[in-house]
Amino acid sequence: MRIQVNGEPLETSATTVLALVEQLGLDVRKVAVERNLEIVPKSLHGATPVAEGDRIEVVQFVGGG
Repeated sequence: MRIQVNGEPLETSATTVLALVEQLGLDVRKVAVERNLEIVPKSLHGATPVAEGDRIEVVQFVGGG
């Protein structure tokens, strides 16, 4: 299916937000995800579906000083 991630088109077979984050190679503990302008709580990443045409924004937290 085709979705948008951070404004870029992406072809994915991920069916949940969690699977998408893993497909992107990101640490699931260090990201915030918004799906169609709504923040997805971390506790719901595995239960929140990804559907054709979804607009996903992913922000990765980076530590440092």
